[in-house]
Amino acid sequence: MLLAGSTLAGTYAAFTIGLNKVWYSNYPKSAFHLFNDVGEWRQIDKYGHLYSAYFQSDAGYQMARWTGMNEGNSTLVGLGMGMLFQTTIEVLDGFSSQWGFSMWDMGFNVLGTAAFVTQQHYWKRQRLRIKFSTFPYPYNKLNYSVGNPPVTLNERASQLYGNSFAARIFKDYNANTFWLSINIHDFTGPMQGLPPWLNIAVGIGANNLYGGYSNEWTQNGISYSIPGDLFPRYNQYFLGLDIDWSKIKTDYAFLNALFKLFNFFKLPTPAVELTSLGQWKWHLIY
Repeated sequence: MLLAGSTLAGTYAAFTIGLNKVWYSNYPKSAFHLFNDVGEWRQIDKYGHLYSAYFQSDAGYQMARWTGMNEGNSTLVGLGMGMLFQTTIEVLDGFSSQWGFSMWDMGFNVLGTAAFVTQQHYWKRQRLRIKFSTFPYPYNKLNYSVGNPPVTLNERASQLYGNSFAARIFKDYNANTFWLSINIHDFTGPMQGLPPWLNIAVGIGANNLYGGYSNEWTQNGISYSIPGDLFPRYNQYFLGLDIDWSKIKTDYAFLNALFKLFNFFKLPTPAVELTSLGQWKWHLIY
């Protein structure tokens, strides 16, 4: 119990200090306030909160089990860790003049933690996994600029999502996709010829997001607007295959630990896409 408490306390302290230094210290503070951001980013940021809470709850559970804690208490640790980490982010948002404490974000945080805890409590495993995938968005290949003085789409994306590879991975809403990965065997039982690790995954993403609610913004007193007929904002819905890495058993501790990490991410596979514009696309690898 002492080892579990020390490990979790150290992880939380490092998380909070690092987050405040790397992110929030770069923005002005304000008095604590609420912020209604429903409808921003075509809800992709909300799915990010759902995923993050699920991820952190699972990680807290795995960490507790590693220290020798029993199943029930480990599940409670996962619940506490998911809510603590995400609530900390919301409180820091509440004191930032750039954002605020979002009740919508908190709602999706609760859903993400509940998705993990409910399954672990009743099934003792994750039949439905929330996963994340991303791929660098090719802004520099779009060759389009707007306004006077001109701003390219790549420059606008850098303003919104940062320039670094790490920032783009986690923040670029045009590049991120969130998935619900469903293990077939867990619901149907063993099926001849079907490997137990095979999953079906449904995903959601978005495209052409150059602002929270619209592709219009003001910079240095100048108004900019990206034509909706050229770059319409839309959602993407995917159906594809996936792998449940927990179903692949090995005798190697390193590989088992690596497979647990892989289960947080959706690896590239064939997929079918339907957009909110009514377009169908086939991806050999997505």
